[in-house]
Amino acid sequence: MRTLFPALEPYDHGHLPVSQAHQIYFECSGNRAGQPILFLHGGPGTGSSPDQRRLFDPARFHIIQHDQRGCGNSTPHGSLEHNTTDHLVDDMVTLMDHLEIDEAHLAGGSWGSTLALALAMKHPARVRSLLIYGIFLCRPCEFRALYFSGGVVSQLYPEIFERFITLLPLADRDDPIKGYHKLFTSLDTKLRNEALTIWTLLEQQSSKLIADQDRIEQEMANPDYVLSHSLIENHYFRHNGFMDGDDLLAKAGQRLAGLPVHIINGRYDLVCPMITAHQLHKALPGSTLTIVPDAGHSFRERGIMNAIVRAAETLR
Repeated sequence: MRTLFPALEPYDHGHLPVSQAHQIYFECSGNRAGQPILFLHGGPGTGSSPDQRRLFDPARFHIIQHDQRGCGNSTPHGSLEHNTTDHLVDDMVTLMDHLEIDEAHLAGGSWGSTLALALAMKHPARVRSLLIYGIFLCRPCEFRALYFSGGVVSQLYPEIFERFITLLPLADRDDPIKGYHKLFTSLDTKLRNEALTIWTLLEQQSSKLIADQDRIEQEMANPDYVLSHSLIENHYFRHNGFMDGDDLLAKAGQRLAGLPVHIINGRYDLVCPMITAHQLHKALPGSTLTIVPDAGHSFRERGIMNAIVRAAETLR
């Protein structure tokens, strides 16, 4: 049974300008002479966390984390301007160049898996391998699972989903993603704040096989986290992640041929259902797929954590 590596502090950190408006915050930890591994956080809009670097052996890896545009310690906080998938991919390349890294392993889950795939598809020569979990391709079928009536979350957590859907006027319930955008731009401050809270809470409550209420309360008590997560996630999802997930799936086999790809997914992942990981594995004949039989979406679940640590041990 694997556990997280001991807590460690970054040996380097800072803000890197990536546009006239945006600066992204980054941290480097572990062995600066080790194998570079760039960890990509989820969301969009959540920011990185100290526990994520503990998934990797600090003696072997040069661990790089950053907060994507508008979230975490990056500035300006919550900004949607010039904030698209192409911008985020370019930011990762800029960060690698800044750190004088020609190629790196990419690791990440959920939206982090999306970005890892997007970077590998656009710049395959910069990528040594992919270690991705909770696979997400921003396709309408994936959004329906979490946000729409009749989706898996509405069926398994009706008492939670009811609060999410009934905040919307009847006319907006056919497309909750667009409907919540209206609430986020409402002049009614109370309604806007309630909507921001409920959007993030729906995902929090659905992310683990057994919900961790203490952690949910801790994260929901951080208004900056809730603001950036809800605003930026909704912004990306209204535009299907500024990408074509079906096209990526169709071209990945040829574009990523020969690249080591480790895919991990919880069997009971409600946020990013297992079917997408299965389809990606089928599209990449050389990939490995680890199905965690007793886990949902979060890397903090024991089975997901163990699978990531084990996969990282195989990276060369």
